[in-house]
Amino acid sequence: MSLLDKPSWNLMERSLDASALRQKVIANNVANVDTPYFKRSDVQFEEILQGEMSSSTQSIQGYRSDPRHFVIGKQENNVMPEIKADETTTINNNLNNVDMDYEMSLMAKNQLKYNTLIQQMNSEFKKMRTVLGGK
Repeated sequence: MSLLDKPSWNLMERSLDASALRQKVIANNVANVDTPYFKRSDVQFEEILQGEMSSSTQSIQGYRSDPRHFVIGKQENNVMPEIKADETTTINNNLNNVDMDYEMSLMAKNQLKYNTLIQQMNSEFKKMRTVLGGK
């Protein structure tokens, strides 16, 4: 078993992947601010993850010492980010729905979230290094 193969690490990794994807999607929205008929997109990850984590069916999960063993209980959360286009709104006369101020605020919010996740991972690495006898 790898030291980094834990549900919390996997969740942080997927969160970082979602944040990086969100940055690309927002940059694409900003790049197409003047493109006629362009519809902005957004990344949904936190909503999907919240829905998966708040499912009302709690079950016992068995410990597997080998990946070939049967899974007992709830399967691991493999929530992946999804890109959704907003086809319902228009802002400009050219039927484009990209609002530059809104996109820039989303970009700043995403950057803060990404930096927080990186700091959390660095903290976890530091704890691991301390436990293993490093400085």
